[in-house]
Amino acid sequence: MSGIVTLLTDFGSRDQYVAAVKGVLLSINPSLNIVDITHEISPQNIKEAGFILASACTYFPEGTLHLAIVDPGVGGERQGLAAATERYLFVGPDNGLFDWVFAVDPPHQVVVLENPDYQLPQVSATFHGRDIFAPAAGHLSLGIPLEKLGPASHYRMHFPGRQILRDQDKLQGEIIHVDRFGNLISNIEILSAGTERKLRDLQVTLATEQLLTGPGTYEEAPPLRPFALIGSSGLLEVSVRNGSAHKVTGCGVGTPVLVRRLK
Repeated sequence: MSGIVTLLTDFGSRDQYVAAVKGVLLSINPSLNIVDITHEISPQNIKEAGFILASACTYFPEGTLHLAIVDPGVGGERQGLAAATERYLFVGPDNGLFDWVFAVDPPHQVVVLENPDYQLPQVSATFHGRDIFAPAAGHLSLGIPLEKLGPASHYRMHFPGRQILRDQDKLQGEIIHVDRFGNLISNIEILSAGTERKLRDLQVTLATEQLLTGPGTYEEAPPLRPFALIGSSGLLEVSVRNGSAHKVTGCGVGTPVLVRRLK
């Protein structure tokens, strides 16, 4: 363990939920360095959470533990998990939140969080982040082996995740995140876009609107006209220079995106 635990939730900053989770972590391991990835995930938006976790987690030192809590099925049949990949540990609900990460960095060990010795004495039906996930993460940060937390399991992907355009003529994806600038980030990766990071040989349609695909940077784009480019995450984005693509197009999470190769 690096001594670092990252925390990603949809709890926001208004209520006590984030503080309670941090309190549990620090009660178990007061020397932890807790880093907030974000607490502004759209409520219950598992796909958005998975994308943001995958976009941020690989920039942390080896041995970092990533605690992610976006859990619309809390108290239901979904299980809690702890997993180890080549570089990191992960704790959170088994609901697809880790699909984006594990598609690139598969776990070599996964356990189900069933051992009550590593949970709070009273487990709420509505706050497993505080009562199950945070204690598991805290104890892992002290070096206990994963197998003490519960029985071994195999991870099963829940969502299609990243859609990759290789040699096919077209690919259907969707918008999975709207960032604070109003950029619409899709789940489409263009492997053949090249190092110039432009899309001149492709036709990109957002919902029913065909987008401009020439600009490779914001500076190259005409003002107030939506255009497609490859963003810092390596995924296809829809942007507006000095403006919000979300406001200009009226599109958001779930809007279909179609990419076609020009003949």
